[in-house]
Amino acid sequence: MLYTRRELGKLALAAVPVSPFLVRSALAAGKPNSKFAGVQVGLNVPYNFGNNWMSGDETLARCVELGVSAVELRSQPVELFLGTPATPPPAGGGGGGRATPTPEQVAARKAAADALRKWRVSVPMDKVKAFRKKYEDAGVRIEIVKFDNIYAMADDEIDYCFTLASTLGARAISCEMAVDDTKRLGQFADKHKMMVGYHGHAAATPAMWETAFSYAKYNGANVDLGHFVAGMNTSPVPFIKQHHDRITHVHVKDRKFNNGPNVPFGQGDTPIKEALQAIRDNKWPIQATIEFEYLVPPADRMAEMAKCIKYCKDALV
Repeated sequence: MLYTRRELGKLALAAVPVSPFLVRSALAAGKPNSKFAGVQVGLNVPYNFGNNWMSGDETLARCVELGVSAVELRSQPVELFLGTPATPPPAGGGGGGRATPTPEQVAARKAAADALRKWRVSVPMDKVKAFRKKYEDAGVRIEIVKFDNIYAMADDEIDYCFTLASTLGARAISCEMAVDDTKRLGQFADKHKMMVGYHGHAAATPAMWETAFSYAKYNGANVDLGHFVAGMNTSPVPFIKQHHDRITHVHVKDRKFNNGPNVPFGQGDTPIKEALQAIRDNKWPIQATIEFEYLVPPADRMAEMAKCIKYCKDALV
């Protein structure tokens, strides 16, 4: 198979760690634009690149290389930039199953969590502004910030999450959906007047989101189109139309009915084009965030994401 110079650059970024030279080269290529017919197409990063602890610089370089101008950004690259005391999880698994932690391990984890909380509530926001400036200067907006394990955080940590996201220029945060816990988190959303997009997997139902909506004005939905189709065996478009004012962003992926697998865009049962066109035609401010999950060799990952972006663009333009 023959590749263009641009495609070879993408494969190189996917196959090896990104050097400072490649970062500078990508950023010198010009500002990206992935807003098509008024719909902002984005990426879930650095999740889409296979490593949530990827540096902010490498994440940014890959977004620019793909021509993406807005993202849902995980908190890990930002906190790495800020000097978090937390350490990335080890690469690879540790064998078969999870052993029950010893009392010493439990104590060590509690001490680490306490240290992280103390760091979070004292970290200055000036450095966060520098992180934001780097992205905006490159033409990439951080629209949504994703936080893991937010329900286990103390109150002052949750305040930190909203402040961090606001300082980054985000209009929403996102997290997994645990319906009972959305009542407490929704109180912070209303306090900070910032939407929370709760991410639903295949087990999520419209009623679960509607319960969360009832708890707080700023409780919202991150509707995963593929999960909705796989779990509900029906189109998510009617739900999006009914609750568009509560939807922060949709995750764009293609899956089969009946908990079927992730597949390349256009090969599954997910009405990607219909959902994107509904957002376009109604001018809803909903980011169409590509969440890349179908299996490809690591060296093909960037090239495949470029295909996903093109698929969305072709559906809209």
